[in-house]
Amino acid sequence: MLDLTPKREELEPIEIASRDEISALQLKRLKWTLRHVYDNVQYTWKKFDKAGVHPDDLKSLDDLARFPFTAKDDLRQNYPFGMFAVPQDGIVRVHASSGTTGKPTVVGYTRNDIDTWSDLMARSIRASGGRRGMILHVAYGYGLFTGGLGAHYGSERLGCMTVPVSGGMTERQVQLIEDFKPDIIMVTPSYMLSILDEFKKQRIDPRRSSLKVGIFGAEPWTNSMRSEIEQAFDMHAVDIYGLSEVMGPGVANECVETKDGLHVWEDHFYPEVIDPVTGKVLPDGEIGELVFTSLTKEAMPVVRYRTRDLTRLLPGTARSMRRMEKITGRSDDMMIVRGVNVFPTQVEELLLEIDQLAGHYQVVLTRSDRLDLFEVLVEARPEANSADVRQGAADRLARRIKDRIGVTAKVTVLDPGAVERSAGKARRVVDNRPKV
Repeated sequence: MLDLTPKREELEPIEIASRDEISALQLKRLKWTLRHVYDNVQYTWKKFDKAGVHPDDLKSLDDLARFPFTAKDDLRQNYPFGMFAVPQDGIVRVHASSGTTGKPTVVGYTRNDIDTWSDLMARSIRASGGRRGMILHVAYGYGLFTGGLGAHYGSERLGCMTVPVSGGMTERQVQLIEDFKPDIIMVTPSYMLSILDEFKKQRIDPRRSSLKVGIFGAEPWTNSMRSEIEQAFDMHAVDIYGLSEVMGPGVANECVETKDGLHVWEDHFYPEVIDPVTGKVLPDGEIGELVFTSLTKEAMPVVRYRTRDLTRLLPGTARSMRRMEKITGRSDDMMIVRGVNVFPTQVEELLLEIDQLAGHYQVVLTRSDRLDLFEVLVEARPEANSADVRQGAADRLARRIKDRIGVTAKVTVLDPGAVERSAGKARRVVDNRPKV
C-alpha cells in the first residue's frame, strides 16, 4: 500500500493546535450554541427551564454536564421542523434518517452549515489519504440519507473528480471501477464485501484495481474486516463516523498514517462519553455511550445528543484532537440472549477468524418454550465447497461464540450470495422473538 501520510503544511492549524487552544475555542462556541438554541427553539428552552439551567450557567466545559440530554425521540416529537433554530427561509436543505420505527428524524442546514459540512468532509477525506486531483467513487446512497451527498460535497471541496454512483447495481460498480480507475471509494463496509464478491465473480483480481483508499462508515465494523478488505484490494481501509442528527458523515475520521481510532473534529463537535444507564459523564478511557453537542451548527444545533453508540475517548495521536475508539456496538442494538449481552460486531470478529467463512452474516433471534434461540446465518467462501468443510467451520464458530461470548448458537453455513444484501446499512439482526 502507498504511503499517503499528509504533509504537515497540508493540515489546518486547528488539527495540530494545543489542547488549551482547542478547549478555549470549544468553550466560546459552546456558549454561542446554548444561547442560540435557548433563544430560538421553544422546545429546548422549556427543557432547559425544567432542568433549572440557563446558557449563562456555562462557565467551563465541565458545566455542560448540568444540561439535559437530547434524544432521537425529542426530534420525532417535533417532527418535522420543530427543532430548527432559524426561520424556514434560511434552510437550504433537509435530510432525514431512515429509522425503522416511528417517524423519521428530520435535520436542516443553512448555507453556512453546508459549507462547514463540506469542509469537514474534505478534511476527513484528506485525513484518509485523499488528495486534490484524485478520482473518488461515491457508492453511498443519495437522497434523504446523508451519506452520498456528504461524501459528494466533501470530495468536490477537496478538489477530487467525483463519480456519483450511489448504491446498488453491483456489477456496474465494478465496471466503473475498472473503467474510470478511481483512487478512493466511499461506501459501507458490508457493501464493499459485495463489491469484492462481484470482482471475484467476474474473475477480476481486486488487488490490481486502481483503488488506494476505502473510506467506510454508516455501520459498525471490525479490524478483522479491515484486514480482509485491505488484503483483498491492497489498499487502505479507513473508518469515518457521523450521524445525520449531528451533521452527517465527517464528525470524526481515522488518519491513514495511524488507523488507531477516529479523531473527533472537536472544533465543531464537543464529545462526551456517559454511562448509558445513569447518564453520568465518564472519564476519558472508559467505555460508554457517545454524546455530542454541535458547536457551529446554525439550522439545527443539538445539545448533548445521545447517539447510542458505544465507544471511549482517547488522547490524540496523528492530530491534537481526541480520538474515539471504533464503535463496538450500540446500546439499542444490543441483544440480550438468556441474560447475556451480545453485539453483532462480536460475532463478526469471531467468524472472520475462520478462513472458510465470508464476512456476510445475519443473526436471527427466535423463542421456543420461553427459551431464546440464537442462530447465525453466514456464507461460505467459494473454496469451502464441501459439506464436511462447511460443517467443520460451523462447529468451530459455534464453539467460539460459546467460549468467548457465553451463549449457545446454532450456526448455519449458506452458499455464497445467500445472505440478504443491502446497498446501504446491513441488516445484521433479525429479532423474531415475540414482543412483550
